[in-house]
Amino acid sequence: MSPIRPTVTVIGRRLDHESHRLRDFLTRVAQPFDWYEAGTPPADELLARHSATEQHLPLVADDERVMRNATVERLAEAWGESQPPPRRDYDIAIVGAGPAGLGAAVYAASDGLATVVIERDVPGGQASHTSRIENFFGFPGGIGGAELARLAGRQAEGFGAHLSLLRAVVGSSRTDDAFELELEGGHSVRAPVVVAAPGMEWRRLEVPGFDELLGRGAYYGAGRSEAARCSGDPVVVVGAGNSAGQAVADLADAAAEVTMAVRGGDLGATMSRYLVDRIRAHPNVVVRTQTEVVAIEADEDDELGAVVLRTRGRRAHERVPAKAVFACIGGTPRTGWADRVGVAHDGAGYILTGPDLLDRGRRPEGWPLERDPLALETSVPGLFAAGDARHGSTKRVAGAVGDGAMAAALVHRRLAELRGER
Repeated sequence: MSPIRPTVTVIGRRLDHESHRLRDFLTRVAQPFDWYEAGTPPADELLARHSATEQHLPLVADDERVMRNATVERLAEAWGESQPPPRRDYDIAIVGAGPAGLGAAVYAASDGLATVVIERDVPGGQASHTSRIENFFGFPGGIGGAELARLAGRQAEGFGAHLSLLRAVVGSSRTDDAFELELEGGHSVRAPVVVAAPGMEWRRLEVPGFDELLGRGAYYGAGRSEAARCSGDPVVVVGAGNSAGQAVADLADAAAEVTMAVRGGDLGATMSRYLVDRIRAHPNVVVRTQTEVVAIEADEDDELGAVVLRTRGRRAHERVPAKAVFACIGGTPRTGWADRVGVAHDGAGYILTGPDLLDRGRRPEGWPLERDPLALETSVPGLFAAGDARHGSTKRVAGAVGDGAMAAALVHRRLAELRGER
């Protein structure tokens, strides 16, 4: 991962899709930056200084370069964030750089295993969208999800792991003693064991208007990159989990006027008590229980203008003015690949591991070894699963890190088995 740069400047338009992607990328890799809205005197002055015009937006400048018509992909390449793996063969390949994958990388690399981490996005998974994790062990003042991911990534690299970011796995094959993973860009890596830590992806908010305004007032996740720009604006947060609660607290602290739409009747049923208490005490927050979004509407400038809510027990829908809506409605496991490689999962798509693979003590059909699957091992020997996508996981950052650490320990047992050791 590239080091923090002391000065990064972004000039763009708030509701431009690529400008939003850049703000989100910089926020989620914990890179501080200064934002200048196109058309304002400071932005015009900076464009003139860089011999650029509004045709070159979005523009990103740091101490080394000025990038006109910047994109996330070009910026990541320039900063060395998406370097391909430098070698072909590793002891362990980890797919996913959320807390589970990074936890596995730290412990595997610190044990001396040749370790590669492959991540199609930025490090941190859904935790990178969270402005502050306040109940993570050892951080009494809390820590930002992006900051935690950056520290963990640098720690893994310090032990010798290679992180290949913004580079998806596009294919895989398996022999008796190794897995081969094909990566975007024509690269491949080979390893005798793989830890799958793919995490979750946001559950879609299937209501009219949301997809059309995505990135232009409608967002998935806690919207860390947008909170500071919502001061004084009416906004709506959809959801009742900790990510939704943290988003509400951040937006309200930034002086936004927040309406929280909660489908259930009790906010405390799905949210940590410290967040519930903070939300209920905040003067800028209105909590609407037993309420769901049925549509979002654009205004005359084709920007988000209102959110239409339906509350149980009321006949009429309510149109609530809003400049932004943030959908924090949980996720689904990123396991669409599981069937293709023969990995067993439950009805909801979560990967089955260890004892959960046994049926009345019997090993899964087709299991080739004379032992039961190890604790985090999937129905494919040598392929382990860790983190939120695993059946029975706790859906907590500390739990994901613990999964990663346990997976790294179990990898040693599988490697010894492949070497013929007992």
